[in-house]
Amino acid sequence: MTVQSMDLSNSTPLTRRSISQLPINLFASVMGITGLSLAWREATRTIGLPALPGEYVGWLGTSIFLSLALGYAFKWHRHPATVVAEFAHPVQSNFFATVAIGLLLQSAFLNRYSPLLSEVVWTAASALTFALAYVVARGFLGRQQSRDTTLPPLLIPGVATLDIAVTGHAMPFAWAHEVNMLAFSVGSVIAAVFIALIFSRLRHEDPLPALARPSLMVLVAPFAVGFLAYTNVTGSVDLFATVLFYFALFLMLVLSPMVFRSHVPFSVGWWAISFPLAALSIAFFRYAASAESTVLTGLAGLFFLFLAGAIAVVFYRTISIILTGRLFEVR
Repeated sequence: MTVQSMDLSNSTPLTRRSISQLPINLFASVMGITGLSLAWREATRTIGLPALPGEYVGWLGTSIFLSLALGYAFKWHRHPATVVAEFAHPVQSNFFATVAIGLLLQSAFLNRYSPLLSEVVWTAASALTFALAYVVARGFLGRQQSRDTTLPPLLIPGVATLDIAVTGHAMPFAWAHEVNMLAFSVGSVIAAVFIALIFSRLRHEDPLPALARPSLMVLVAPFAVGFLAYTNVTGSVDLFATVLFYFALFLMLVLSPMVFRSHVPFSVGWWAISFPLAALSIAFFRYAASAESTVLTGLAGLFFLFLAGAIAVVFYRTISIILTGRLFEVR
């Protein structure tokens, strides 16, 4: 009997691979990896970690962004209806802001190598971020929302706006300060409103399914990124900044046992943990330096090691599913 004549009626459904399966939330990997490189720079300044490996990590983030941008552009060209459906989805649409955040973080990373390129990237990313925040706000106020879709990713566009102020403090433009203030105002209020709604949903509805559990760590981001944005626009670590930092740290400790569980399956959604942890690591180093505390500096160093280990594991697992073709499988 030949292979062609074998009965396949009881076999597993055949799969094919398609660029249409490239998920928009994979851009969160750029956020996490670039965030790790920026946290590495803080570790170099604070605890004397060798600088070169962190720069390699940053360039890896640049390469991943360019590769994903090319792949997603090809997906848009070949499967425009799929992209439109993602942008219209009440949850998936929020992940388009990961493209903007990745660009904003890259602008901060590239500033050391080319200030002009950094300024161009930051300006373009800021415009994209404000546009996405406007679309999200219009959609939020213009149509009825389901509590079932009031999930942690709803915070991503607001956090993106805060990241303008995080990455824009070094911009030399005369108008940069007002843009940073606008971004901080819009991002902080959007984040405050959406956090209240998400906390209410988590309190009164069924728990998130295991596959969506890593997205809980996104709840840390508004406080950690808020600390960085606030200290950038005010130039000091005051009482309010201290509240933001310590609550971010407390919330991370509360959420970690809910996220880092053996029964939570791996998917690219695990990249949701990377940037919140990276932002908290940067905030930890800056708060420790402000407090001039040896104990806090040591704890910041330990937390950085946890961040690096977590991202290394998620990166390895992601490469595994890409190389085996499972990321692009369509049944």
